[in-house]
Amino acid sequence: MKSGIHPTNYRPVAFRDMSNGDTFISRSTANTRETVEIDGVTYPLVKLEISSSSHPFYTGKSKLVDTAGRVDKFMSRYAKRMERRK
Repeated sequence: MKSGIHPTNYRPVAFRDMSNGDTFISRSTANTRETVEIDGVTYPLVKLEISSSSHPFYTGKSKLVDTAGRVDKFMSRYAKRMERRK
């Protein structure tokens, strides 16, 4: 392995899904300002908007809702347009 090309801050980091509160630990070089304590160990915390525990593809839920409700708004407008064409 070449020396000097790999990151030096590769460490365990806690990732928290902000949509459902799930937290998991993985290794990363992500820079963070916040920390969280899990089982008596303090980890750097990276906040995620969506992860595999909340993404509709992985959870099997068919509806995706963002924070502004834009998807629902589009779907309701699209449904009205399709009803007019029938």
